[in-house]
Amino acid sequence: MKKILITGGAGFIGSHLSKRLLDEGNYVICLDNLYSGSKKNIEILLKNPNFKFVEYDVTDKYFSEVNQIYNLACPASPIYYQKNPIKTLKTSVLGIINMLELAKENNASILQASTSEIYGNPNIHPQVESYFGNVNPIGIRSCYDEGKRCAETLMFDYKREYNTDIKVARIFNAYGPNMAINDGRVVSNFIVQALRNEPITIYGDGSQTRSFCFVDDILDGLIKLMNSKYSGPYNLGIPCENTINEIAKIIMELTNSHSKIVYKELPKDDPVKRKPDISLAQKDLSFNPKVPLITGIKKTVEYFKEII
Repeated sequence: MKKILITGGAGFIGSHLSKRLLDEGNYVICLDNLYSGSKKNIEILLKNPNFKFVEYDVTDKYFSEVNQIYNLACPASPIYYQKNPIKTLKTSVLGIINMLELAKENNASILQASTSEIYGNPNIHPQVESYFGNVNPIGIRSCYDEGKRCAETLMFDYKREYNTDIKVARIFNAYGPNMAINDGRVVSNFIVQALRNEPITIYGDGSQTRSFCFVDDILDGLIKLMNSKYSGPYNLGIPCENTINEIAKIIMELTNSHSKIVYKELPKDDPVKRKPDISLAQKDLSFNPKVPLITGIKKTVEYFKEII
C-alpha cells in the first residue's frame, strides 16, 4: 500500500484521482482549502478508512510521510483564478515549493499537474512539448499561465539540484462529472445553460478550437506517468479538435435544449487554437485516450441533471 498525497484532492480531477487510487488499494491524503474544490466531490470517500481529508492551504508548509505526491492544487477556471490572481500565483509557486520540499524530505515521487495554457496563444499547431509557448506575462490570464510555467521551472530545478523524482503532465481541457456548476468552463457552462434553457454564451465567433478529453483518460495518463521512469513534460489530452460552435451544438442536441446561442466579445489572450501532440506520451507511457466525445459529454450531462 502506497501512501499518496493529493493536493487539490477535492477538486474536479483531484476527487476522481482520489477515488481511483483508493480503489487501487492505496492510502490517500487529500489536501484542499475548498476554494474551488468541494467536499461534496469526496463525500463518499470520507467513510473509507484509507482516506484522510485535510482542509489545508498549500501555500503553508505541510509535513506527512508519503511515497507519492500529486500536486493538483490551483483553480483551473478563469472565473476562479482571475478572482484572486495574486493568490492564484502564490498557490502555483509557493505550493509547488512546499510540495517539492516535502518530496525531498520523503524521497518521494512528485507529479505536477501543469496545463496546456503554458503554450499561451500558440504559434504552432498542434502543440508539442518542445514548444516554448507564446504567453503574455502581464495579462489577465498571466497569474495562471505564468504560475504554471514557474512551477515547471521549479520542478526541473529540484531534479537537477536534488535529483528529485519529478513528473510533469500538461493537461488539455479535461471535462466530466464533478466539475463545478459555476466554474465557467466551456463544457460545464454550456451544459448548465442548456439544461436551464438559458442563452448559451460563446465568446468570440465560436471558430476557436479546443481538444476536450474525458477525465477518466486523463487519470490513466497521470497514473501511468507517476509510475513510470520518465519526468516529462508530457501532453495529456485527446488529439481531436472541435470548434466551440460544434461543442455548443452537440450539447444542445444531447440535452434537447431550447437555448439560443449568444455571442460575446472574446476575452484578451484567449487561445485561438488548442490541440495536443501526444506522440511522446503514446510512445513512453502507452497513453491512448479511449472515451469518445459524445460518450463523455453524455456522462457529464447526466451528472449535471442530478445536481441542477
